[in-house]
Amino acid sequence: MFVTPAYAQAAGGGATSALAQFVPLILIFAIMYFLMIRPQQKKMGEHRRMVEALKKGDTVVTQGGVIGKITAVRDGELEVEIAPQVKVKIVRGTVAQVVTPTTPAAANS
Repeated sequence: MFVTPAYAQAAGGGATSALAQFVPLILIFAIMYFLMIRPQQKKMGEHRRMVEALKKGDTVVTQGGVIGKITAVRDGELEVEIAPQVKVKIVRGTVAQVVTPTTPAAANS
């Protein structure tokens, strides 16, 4: 029934030790935010801007790996020509990237 001296001493500093226990948890959350969450949000924002800027004539690659040229732009979908006289409708969000044609280097002669 008696309280040991070690237990009594540990019970006295409860407020300070509770705060000290949460500091590592807060630091871990902050590190996770800057290493994982923030870059993902930035990447999503870039993708959203790229999808909003799509226009007729752009060559795109879909998430499925299909390469084609945009022939029509509508609200939520695109019409993409993947072969001569072969057009498919795709959802705007499924465009993975816009392929920019490279210009050939000028010949030095």
